[in-house]
Amino acid sequence: MGSLGRDTEGQTARPEQKIPEKKTPELARARGGLARYVAAAALARTADGGAVVAIVLMVTTSGAPGWLAGLLGATITAPHLLGPFVARSLDSCRDGRVLIAGACVVHGATLAAAVLLYPVAWPVTGFLLVASGLAGPLLTGGISSRLPAIAGPDRTSQRRAQGWDVATYGIGGTIGPSVVAAVSAWAGATAAALILAGATLVAAAVVRLLPYAPPAAGPADIPGPVRTLRIMAVTGRLRRTLYLTVTVAFSVAALPIAAVASTALFQVQPAAAGVLTAAYGLGGLAGSAAVMVRPLRGDADRLVTRFAGLVAAALAVAALSASFMPAVAAYAAAGLMNSYFFAATLAARSEFAPPQVRGQVFVWVGALKIAAGSAGTAAAGVAITGEPQLPLFLVSALILAAAGASVLDRNYQPD
Repeated sequence: MGSLGRDTEGQTARPEQKIPEKKTPELARARGGLARYVAAAALARTADGGAVVAIVLMVTTSGAPGWLAGLLGATITAPHLLGPFVARSLDSCRDGRVLIAGACVVHGATLAAAVLLYPVAWPVTGFLLVASGLAGPLLTGGISSRLPAIAGPDRTSQRRAQGWDVATYGIGGTIGPSVVAAVSAWAGATAAALILAGATLVAAAVVRLLPYAPPAAGPADIPGPVRTLRIMAVTGRLRRTLYLTVTVAFSVAALPIAAVASTALFQVQPAAAGVLTAAYGLGGLAGSAAVMVRPLRGDADRLVTRFAGLVAAALAVAALSASFMPAVAAYAAAGLMNSYFFAATLAARSEFAPPQVRGQVFVWVGALKIAAGSAGTAAAGVAITGEPQLPLFLVSALILAAAGASVLDRNYQPD
């Protein structure tokens, strides 16, 4: 399977083979395609990032018990784990734009129907939210799988575009919940959810305007999800990308828990935990902007390991912080390094995934990342037990161990 990685890497032009700077029609179309991509991805991921917050707020403000809010919130997030089993069509369908646009329509329509039916039939709401959640992976990893065909043939253009992609995830995770909070205070959580649903419908229209990219192979030549996971497991560079992504996602999920628990240690108000998490988010946006301005250079496989180590270092500094302001700086540094790490993983997926399974690779990594983040939050809650910084020490050590394992893995199987 190592040859698959080499063949795919060979399809990506070397850094010196750049598009001429003159304004050719092809270059103009590429730039227009990237602008439409960013608009579509930001709209879709804002809706995906805010939907669970809107559902939980809608249920709690209606006076329903907390268990119901948690249950309905889980019905829209848990189906993301099934993404790899619906992603094969990304690689096999004649026009991936139609599939992703359809997923946006399904996500928006079922979300709108779910919130409108909640007052009269909440079990129906649950089934509709499952359908909405099943479309979610195509709004995240599915859209990202379109980027290599849009960004241009040279590696610098690809990696600059990946910076934009990281930014759309940051926007979705930040703006989505913020929009929900603002609209809910003004017009209620149901109205907020309907606005998010409308955003996905607009995203569907923009996705249809993306440049066309033909399928890499015929349907008979596209492996299924289990075989794709096996390809990832035996291809060294994809395997390292996968387990480092899962480890880092598990680890940074401890930050919000540690932020809330550490306010007493720093002798600040509990609400100051919001400052720490906001610093992490702003650091992430700064990191994505930095990648746009100065794209990553070097081998993506090694970059993934390097930035995983830097994320671990930032988490260790956060764990060692004895006062509030150094902790704010450490949280911002963790967000910054995590954006660089994320951009490196996008580069690795784009450059090393065999073309006939690229869509599935993107969705597999995204699904396992979501699962790892959920597990990390739960584990941090268990580990907190009176020592607020303990989870950060533990996850920092965990990332360093995984990064060290990736170095040994690379020496044993370079590709």
